[in-house]
Amino acid sequence: MTIKAINTQISVSPQIRPEDMADLAQQGYRSVICNRPDGEGADQPSFEEIEAAARKFGLETRYLPIVAGKVRDEDAVAFARLMDELPRPVLAYCRTGTRSATLWSLSEANTLPLADILSQTKAAGYDMAGVVRRIANGGRTPTETVEDARFDIVIVGGGAAGISVASSLLARKSDLEIAIIDPADVHYYQPGWTMVGGGVFEASDTAKTMGSLIPRGVHWIKSAVAAFEPKDNAVILDGCRVVKYGRLVVCPGLKLDWHRVEGLVETLGKNGVTSNYRYDMAPYTWKLVQETQSGKALFTQPPMPIKCAGAPQKAMYLSADHWLKTGRLGDIDVQFMNAGGVLFGVKDYVPALMDYVKRYSIDLNFFHNLIAVDGPARKAVFEVKEPEKDVRQVELDFDMLHVTPPQTAPDFIRVSPLAEAAGWVDVDQTTLRHKTFENIWSLGDVMNAPNAKTAAAARKQAPVVAENIVADINGHSATAQYDGYGSCPLTVERGKIVLAEFGYGGTLLPSFPRWLVDGTRPTRTAWLLKERILPPIYWRAMLRGKEWMAKPEKVSAAREKAPAA
Repeated sequence: MTIKAINTQISVSPQIRPEDMADLAQQGYRSVICNRPDGEGADQPSFEEIEAAARKFGLETRYLPIVAGKVRDEDAVAFARLMDELPRPVLAYCRTGTRSATLWSLSEANTLPLADILSQTKAAGYDMAGVVRRIANGGRTPTETVEDARFDIVIVGGGAAGISVASSLLARKSDLEIAIIDPADVHYYQPGWTMVGGGVFEASDTAKTMGSLIPRGVHWIKSAVAAFEPKDNAVILDGCRVVKYGRLVVCPGLKLDWHRVEGLVETLGKNGVTSNYRYDMAPYTWKLVQETQSGKALFTQPPMPIKCAGAPQKAMYLSADHWLKTGRLGDIDVQFMNAGGVLFGVKDYVPALMDYVKRYSIDLNFFHNLIAVDGPARKAVFEVKEPEKDVRQVELDFDMLHVTPPQTAPDFIRVSPLAEAAGWVDVDQTTLRHKTFENIWSLGDVMNAPNAKTAAAARKQAPVVAENIVADINGHSATAQYDGYGSCPLTVERGKIVLAEFGYGGTLLPSFPRWLVDGTRPTRTAWLLKERILPPIYWRAMLRGKEWMAKPEKVSAAREKAPAA
């Protein structure tokens, strides 16, 4: 008997036998649903035998037989009815458990998000890809047409990566029918939020309406994606609308998992708890920095990957710089709470950063991961996982707490056929083409290439994807290659930045000659780039397909120079 728990209320299994009833009762099950018709197999016990054995141990039983491969809409309704009336937890079984898992998935279609249904059944070992449209349609078989729309290129995500790649595609082939799928009304220049939290930018300067940025001629489908059907070249939207594509680009960004830190959501934006990772919170960061006169300021960094791995430090350095210049730093205990084991992943930039750690008297606490916050009590709990030591927890008081939230791929990506085991879109790290589905590409934060997740990386990736898609349309192999470039302008003080630029394997990839910008040390030139030059480049060049300093390198040349990843 192999029982697979979907959640605490329902488990499914292959065929069970009368002698299993004692064990089921021992495990705490209170009800059994049979979804296998009697007589389906020669060695199959009848439902009456199961029912009689179950009665001896106080288990409720119900018979809801389903012919293999023929789960009807009314069957799912009947299953939901049984789940409502039976004491839980329930064990449902058939020959393999698949029919029972399918019935549960359809019965929960109007209760749970599609991604939750897919993730729970996937974790139990059952793939619901065959009924995903029915789940998206509220558990009912769709009666509308096979497709609602069709485009040459469909782009999932209207962030920096999505709009940039759409513009780069049109710059190369203007007759393409392209659609961007994104439910958001507002597009944000997220790299600017560090500057908002440091009192340099206004939050409003980092936001524009999505409609004003979608390239002319590109269709904007204002909807959320529910699921992918790559074998049918289809994207399923909320409400079970079907969008077909010739080629697909996946770049929806990351999910900020605020709920993974206990108590964080309830206290964010008050009680001294803030984060530059949210548009509406970055101004509160600056407010706290101005108001904090003394006490303890904690700055957290969760386990990788996160977008802009330097952002947690940027907030800390700008805050400490303000306190130093206003004469308050001596009364403020600044602590960096990093779940990782190093200050920065590329060693060439660490010496310059350590100079500022010493200047601001910052205490570095490695292997400390924030797991809970009590805002009213001003307490933060960290799980400490130091090498070769027992895991422990520490509780710290705080007067100001800047939180970088845990981050994952969006739910609809993690449960999709596009994702690898860790939940990221599985691409070739040089061509950015999907490893399994040849008409799918991915860029930005959601794919699994081992590069820094930054807007600067997307700026270099968009032309590569565009170039390779057009080559594919023309019947050619990939012509452009991505070298892993990412950039992290580390704002170490107001007016100076350590401009970290690197690629795969930590190889330094500076954009400027060393005499102009030495990226391994703080410079005012790099600050000018961050404050004055990069924002207009983002709005007026990158998002419009003008590839300033981002022209894709040809595969042949790139292979000769590419470092080992």
